[in-house]
Amino acid sequence: MRVVIMTAGSRGDVAPYTGLGAGLARSGHEVTLAPHALFEPLTADSGVRFHPTPVDPHAVSHSDRGRDLHSSTTGLGKLLRAASMARSAAEEMTDALVQAARGADVVLAAGAVAPLGRAIADGLSLPSLGLFLQPQHPTREFGAPMLGGRSLGTVGNHLGGRAVISAVDRVFTQATHRLRTRHGMTLPGPSASRRAHERAHWPVLHGFSERVVSRPEDWRPGLEIAGYWWPHDTRTLPGELEEFLATGPPPVFVGLGSATVPDPGDLSAEIVRALRTAGLRGIIQQGWAGLAAHGDDDVITVGDVPHALLFPRTAAVVHHAGAGTTAAVLRAGVPTIPVPVQFDGGFWAARLGALGVAPCAVPLRRLTAGTLASALHRATGDPHHLSRAQELARGLAEEDGVAPVLAALDRLTS
Repeated sequence: MRVVIMTAGSRGDVAPYTGLGAGLARSGHEVTLAPHALFEPLTADSGVRFHPTPVDPHAVSHSDRGRDLHSSTTGLGKLLRAASMARSAAEEMTDALVQAARGADVVLAAGAVAPLGRAIADGLSLPSLGLFLQPQHPTREFGAPMLGGRSLGTVGNHLGGRAVISAVDRVFTQATHRLRTRHGMTLPGPSASRRAHERAHWPVLHGFSERVVSRPEDWRPGLEIAGYWWPHDTRTLPGELEEFLATGPPPVFVGLGSATVPDPGDLSAEIVRALRTAGLRGIIQQGWAGLAAHGDDDVITVGDVPHALLFPRTAAVVHHAGAGTTAAVLRAGVPTIPVPVQFDGGFWAARLGALGVAPCAVPLRRLTAGTLASALHRATGDPHHLSRAQELARGLAEEDGVAPVLAALDRLTS
C-alpha cells in the first residue's frame, strides 16, 4: 500500500515515525512521511519518502509568542497559548498535507495533526488511523498528559481530558474551512467529525509500551498500545565526543531537546555548578534552549547527537521529559532526572518516578545548582535506579511496536 504518515511539531514529534516508516517499508509498503521541511535529514537511508510541509517549529518556538509560553504558570494556560499559535500553522500546512494524501491509499495521522489528517482522509475517501505518542483520550485513571498529568481525581481527570480534546478541535477549525473552500471537500466541523469517529471506534495506536503506561480500562474499543517506535538513525558519535567519553568515567548527559528557556546562560551555569558539586563529568546538549559550557575539561557541549548510541554510555540523563527523549532514556537502561518544562513533560516525569528509574523530578522553574546536584547524587548513588532502568530496558528490547501497526493496516484495508 501507499502509506502517508502526517505529523507536526518538534524533532521528538517526528523521529519515532522514521523508524515506524522504515519498518513498514521493509514489509513492502511505500511510505511517505509528511512533517515540516527542516526534518528531511531524519529520513536519510530509511527507505521512507519525504513530503515537506511549511512552518518552521524552531522559529515559532523562538518567536515572541513562543517565548510567551513561559509566562503561563498552569498547564491549561500553556495549552491555550499553544493552541492559539497552532491555528495559523495548521492552516498553512493544509495544502501540503492534501497533496501528500492524494497519492496515498491510507492516511496515518500523528496526534499533533489527527483532526486534520482524519478530515483530509475523509475528504478523499481514504481509510485512516491515528498514531499517537501520548495518551490523548480522556480517562479517569490519570490527569490529562497535555495539562501536565497531575491527577485531579476521577471526575477531574476525565473533564480535563475532555477540555484538551475541545481545545485541539478548535485548532483545526480554520484548516477544515480551507479544506471545504480551497479543496472542495464536504466535511463537518472538527468537533462533529471527532464525535462521529469516536462512535465508529476510529482506530488509534499509541507508540509507547504498556510497561510504561498501562492501557486505561475506561478507554473505548479501538484505542490500543502498540509499543515504542524507535527512530531510524544511522549517524555515529562525533570524534570529539568519543574522545571525551574515553578520557574518564561515564558522564551525565544534560539536554532539554526542543524546549526553550528564559535565560540560557544562567541555566547553563547552574547546570555546570550542579555537575561539579556532585563530582560528575557532563555532556551538555545545546538543543533549542541554547545551553552551553565552554573551556572546561570536565564538561563538553554538543549539538544534535544520536541518543541511542550516547545514552547507554552515560551515568544518568537529565532531560525535559518529552515523549521521544523519555523513550530513549528507557531504552538505554540508565537512571534519569526529568526536568519537565511544559505540556506532557510532567506526565512522563511522573511515570519515570513511579517506574523507579528517576529519584525525583526537578521542574525547570525549580532548577538550581543545589536541587539538581541533590538529584544527581540520588540518581547515580542509589543502585536501585540503575537496576530498575536495566530491567525495563531488557523488557522493552523484547517488544515490536511495528507489528501492531502492520496488523492494523491489514484490518483497515481488508
